Amino acid sequence: MMGNPAIIPVTMPKWGLSMQEGKVVEWLVPVGTSVQPGDQMLDIETEKIANTFEALDAGLLRRQVAQADDVLPIGALLGVLAPESVSDEEVDAYIAEFQANYVPPEETAGDSGPDYRWADVDGLRLRYVKVGDAGPAVILIHGFGGDLGNWLFNQEPLAAGAEVYALDLPGHGQSGKNLTDASVPGLAATVVGFMESVGITKAHLVGHSLGGAISLQLAAKEPGRVLSLSLLAPAGLGATINGAYLRGFIEGESRRDMKPVLQQLVADPELITRQLLDDILKFKRTDGVPAALAAIAAGFIEGDAQKVNLRDVPAQAGVPVQVIWGREDKIIPVSQAEGLSGNVAVHVLEGVGHLVQMEAATQVNALVKALL
Repeated sequence: MMGNPAIIPVTMPKWGLSMQEGKVVEWLVPVGTSVQPGDQMLDIETEKIANTFEALDAGLLRRQVAQADDVLPIGALLGVLAPESVSDEEVDAYIAEFQANYVPPEETAGDSGPDYRWADVDGLRLRYVKVGDAGPAVILIHGFGGDLGNWLFNQEPLAAGAEVYALDLPGHGQSGKNLTDASVPGLAATVVGFMESVGITKAHLVGHSLGGAISLQLAAKEPGRVLSLSLLAPAGLGATINGAYLRGFIEGESRRDMKPVLQQLVADPELITRQLLDDILKFKRTDGVPAALAAIAAGFIEGDAQKVNLRDVPAQAGVPVQVIWGREDKIIPVSQAEGLSGNVAVHVLEGVGHLVQMEAATQVNALVKALL
């Protein structure tokens, strides 16, 4: 519809259901670079966390239209790929036409944001989002202090061939805060109740950190409900954990308190944005949250030790199991991935911290897709 078909636009991606705009941090490749799909092109900061945009197409980068510190809506033009045979005049004309015809998402009817849904489980109201309408069920289970937004880089990519559910665990996000059983077995039982409530018989479980322990517990108690286990920096496989991080998360009351705590989650502390800090503080000021978090923490750690030992579960699960861990994890040591049963595929990602599904989304998505 627009100009020369050899010209390929690079546009602001939509990472997650609620993303409306992104801030360009810096270009990682100069004009004149030939890129292939998957090559890192530029860093973009979202309301949750900074992330790296990877090329979707092969081509020669001819223009960097967006510059550092530009805040642009979804679909806005970031740059242009085109072969050398395309003249500068054609590239300039393409950019001018794109900009003249571009309509930001907020001016487009029908974009109502995330379709939040609710399930009632034993008197607890659980918030969740479902993406995809064909294929097996996949349940994404976040870690301590997180919510379904922790999967903003994963849920939609995984939904290409699956029904992908992300939920707020009890005590987290917008789910109920009045827990009757805050232990790992209690939380696993709640996930089973969630499956029953929404009509899921069996599912692939993808669990991060505490969510990994919950996935392991569910597989141990209800093996017939589990199709596979993808465990991302999981609790439950070793003795030690960074208890100071968990206590700091519970006790922090200001940006000044929380920033150094949350920076422990990632290999690059610059990934933690001001908006993320504000969102966490707002969540922690919600009625019932401090007590719920304290109860959940007490249910799976004591000091700097994990109370739940689920290390034997992968060998007994009878389903495909993989562990994905960041080499720079400061919360749960990557060494706990060593010496697992031979049926467990272990993937250690270099230069990545505890928030592996956000720091290395492309790699994690590819590994999870391969297991589905």
